[in-house]
This record gives sequence, structure tokens and C-alpha cells, in this order.
Amino acid sequence: MIKVAINNQQTAHKIDRAQLKTGVQRVLAGEGINNAVISIAIVDDATMHDLNRKYLQHDYPTDVLSFLLEEDDDRIEGEIIISADYAAREAKLFDWSPQDEMLLYVIHGSLHLAGYDDLEPDLKAEMRDKEREYLATFGLTPKYDE
Repeated sequence: MIKVAINNQQTAHKIDRAQLKTGVQRVLAGEGINNAVISIAIVDDATMHDLNRKYLQHDYPTDVLSFLLEEDDDRIEGEIIISADYAAREAKLFDWSPQDEMLLYVIHGSLHLAGYDDLEPDLKAEMRDKEREYLATFGLTPKYDE
């Protein structure tokens, strides 16, 4: 069973809780992870900036952070943190809704929890392919490739 809890800590942007929850579940199940407890925190840029400084020594906000908190043979526990402010800005650049951009962030974070990385060009290309695959299940095509 894949349990997903959502904590919306911002009020400036609407969120689609069901879509975000389904996004996590589709990615993890698709990657063979069927036992997980995942929390999603939706924050503003100021909070994301603070988290980046604290955990990554980056002095700027980012789109998404993910933390694998626990991993056993058949179970994972993790957290995905997304910035709704960042999503709203980026969505305009890619001509889709902020909710679609947040879904991309949740899919991206879930892929990290499933073991994918995007630090090297070939790994980033593989992760982008997976993002496209899972976004397609929602009828979405990312425009960052154009």
C-alpha cells in the first residue's frame, strides 16, 4: 500500500490534492515500490529557500526537494517538498497550469525516492524520459523539451 499525506503550508495557490497523491502512487507502483509512506509538503518560496540553505547549502529557492527517510527491503518512507510559488512562475514559461507544474515536481521527487538521479547528463535524460512517461498517464506532455 502506498500512503500519501499532503500538508499544504501555503495559501497563495490552489492545489489538486488528488492529482498529486495519484502522481506519487503511479510513479512508485510503476517503479515496483508497493509499500510506502510519503508525505508531500507544499510550501512558499521563502520556506523552500530556508530548506535549501539548511539542507543543501544553496542560498536560493528551488522547485522540489525529496528526502528518503527510511528504506527497508520492501518499504520506503520519504518526503517531497514543493514550492507552489516556484510552480506558478515556471508554469507561465511552459504554458500549462501551476497544478500541472506541481504534478511534475511530485513526479520528479517520487522518481528520486525510487532511486533515480539527475546529476549526470545521461541520468538526467533517463529521468526526463520517466517524467514524460508518467505525465502522459495524466494526458500531459512537458514543454521543457521544446
